[in-house]
Amino acid sequence: MSWMPIKMIPKSFLGVDIGTSAIKVVEISRWGNRRKLENYGEINAKVIYQKPFRTFDKSTLTVSSEDTARAILAVLEESNIKTKEVIFSIPDFSSFFTWFELPSMTKEELGQAVEYEARQHIPLPLSDVTLDWQLIGNKSPNKKDNPFKILLVAVPNEVISQYQEIASMAQLKLKSLEAEVFGLVRAISNKDHKETVILVDIGSQSTTISIIDKKVLKISHSFDVAGNELTAVLSKGLSIDYKAAEDQKKSQGLLVSEKPVRKILLPLVDLIINEIKTISKNYQESGGGESQKVILAGGTALLSGLSNYFSEQLKKPVEIINPFSDIFYPPILEETLKKMGPSYAIAVGVALRGLE
Repeated sequence: MSWMPIKMIPKSFLGVDIGTSAIKVVEISRWGNRRKLENYGEINAKVIYQKPFRTFDKSTLTVSSEDTARAILAVLEESNIKTKEVIFSIPDFSSFFTWFELPSMTKEELGQAVEYEARQHIPLPLSDVTLDWQLIGNKSPNKKDNPFKILLVAVPNEVISQYQEIASMAQLKLKSLEAEVFGLVRAISNKDHKETVILVDIGSQSTTISIIDKKVLKISHSFDVAGNELTAVLSKGLSIDYKAAEDQKKSQGLLVSEKPVRKILLPLVDLIINEIKTISKNYQESGGGESQKVILAGGTALLSGLSNYFSEQLKKPVEIINPFSDIFYPPILEETLKKMGPSYAIAVGVALRGLE
C-alpha cells in the first residue's frame, strides 16, 4: 500500500500601507499555523516625485491613483514580489469611528439596530459611506439587562473607490480594506494581547492613540501633532531648512537635555503625552481598567530618547512595537527588522488579516 502526502501550498498575502511620505509593502505567507515573512519593500515619495503620496483636501484624503499605482509597481518589481492578492490600509483620519450601546436583542435584530443607530452618529448620508462594526462588550445575544457595546467604522465610498482604482492600476487583486488602527492591533505581539495596552502610532501626518483591551479596540483618537510637525518646528527654531532639521531630529532626538533640539521638541512631545493621559483617564472613568504598558508605533517611535521620556512622564513601561515578533524570518534580518518594525507595523498587520 503506497501513501502519497497531500501537498500543502502556502497562502500568501500582500499588506500595503500608503503613507503620506512613503509606501510600504509586506508579503507574508502561511503554512499551517506558521507565518513567514516572504518579502518587503518601500519607496519614498521624494525619490520619484516632489509631492506626497496622499494629501488633504477639505479635510479628506486625496490620493494620486496613477502616481501611487506606479510607485507600488516599482516596489513589487524591485523586491521581486509575485503575490497579487492584497489588503490596503486606510488612514484613520479618513475613517469615522464611534462607539454606542444597544439593548440586548437577537442576532437577527442586531444588524438592523446598528444601521438605524448609525444614522444618529455618522455625519454623512449612509448612502455615501460603507459601514463596518464589531461587538466590543457583551457578545451573548438574548441576555437580559446586558447591553451590547458596538464599535462602528464608516469609510467614505469615495475613499474606497480610490483604493480600488489603485489596485486595478497596480495589477493587484484587492481582497479587503482595513483601517490602520485594526492593522496595528493585529501587529501587536501575542503576549500583549493578554493585557490592556495603550497603542500610540506617531506617523508623519498624524498621531493615533488607542486603548486595546485583550486584543479588542476600546478607544481610538487621532490628531495632527506628528513627525512632520516636529521637524517643521525644529526647522523654524534652529533657522535651518527642513532636511537639515530632519537630520538633527534623527541624530539627537531627546537625548541631551542641554541641546536646543530637545528643548524645541519637548512642547510638542508633551502635547502627545497629555493626550495619552486624557484618553486613559476618560477610559478609566467610563469603567475601563488601567493599562499595563504603552506601545509606540510609527516611524517617529524610534526618535532617540522618546520611549524613556514617555515612560518617565506616564509612569508605565514603554515598548516599541515589533510586528515581526511572531513571524518566522531569516535570523540575519533580526537587527534590520527591529529598526524598520515601527514603520512597517500597519503593512504587516493588514497582510496578516488576509491569512486569518
